[in-house]
Amino acid sequence: MNLIFATRPSKLARWQTTWVITALHAAHSNLSCTEEVFVTQGDKVLDKPLPMIGGKGLFTQELEAALLDGRVDAAVHSLKDLPTENPTGLMLGAIPSRADVRDALVSEAGYTLETLPENAKVGTSSPRRAAQLLALRPDLKIADIRGNIDTRLRKLLEGQYDAVVFAAAGLIRLGLDAELGEKMQILSFDEMLPAPGQGAMSVQCRTDANATLDLLAAVDHLPTRLAVTAERVFLAGLGGGCAVPVAAYAKVNHQTSTVSLTGLVSSLDGKKVIKVSGEGNDAIELGKKLAEEALAQGAAEILQG
Repeated sequence: MNLIFATRPSKLARWQTTWVITALHAAHSNLSCTEEVFVTQGDKVLDKPLPMIGGKGLFTQELEAALLDGRVDAAVHSLKDLPTENPTGLMLGAIPSRADVRDALVSEAGYTLETLPENAKVGTSSPRRAAQLLALRPDLKIADIRGNIDTRLRKLLEGQYDAVVFAAAGLIRLGLDAELGEKMQILSFDEMLPAPGQGAMSVQCRTDANATLDLLAAVDHLPTRLAVTAERVFLAGLGGGCAVPVAAYAKVNHQTSTVSLTGLVSSLDGKKVIKVSGEGNDAIELGKKLAEEALAQGAAEILQG
């Protein structure tokens, strides 16, 4: 059997697709896989902040269209790039084991979040990151930055920014953490909670593709699926996307099989923060419960600005 995978052209997207294909080949000796590269609207429009041009779906629409019309069988995404609702006819066929979920601050001069000079210019296109940075360092000047990892690093090296914030998983997957060394600071959960689904890959496929689903089961990781489900349900319960400062991190206790979740909602300037935490046996119910708690504490008013 042959599976055709849709992928975006960036190094990270290609790395993730290759990882999934390699894992599937190891599990199924009679399987062959090919890739088809799609340049998404999010890859093309790099001069405007994501919330202004449509948000997360800009990185997935072309791949999802190819899935729905049968041109490809599966698409590999960074889960944090996927909207919380799948289009009708599509589902997350596999969520492999998660990498590092944290954020990383990279500075050519080796600054940390604490040692950045007053009024330093920090690049990020994420309202979530901007809000949490400003909560800790109100003096920082947050500046939008777009592009793939290589592009953002180039802009940093050119001196356009004093520091740039990345998802640690992307840097680690591309082997850049060793190259960056002391120029990279991994931010603790107390300093910055990640985006829902951060550090996780997802393999999207058609809901009626039973043979594909059976094959993808080999790379699905249940603890990761449970954790990111809780996070994404929390985000959905707030009515949020990438345009709002919402963070969430969940993990599974392997001894008790319970899920613990911490969620955060912040004003864009970082001055108002609501943080909720809980634990439960049902990832979906836990995400809903904490979203309701955050709303009861005024999250909707914060998100509406």
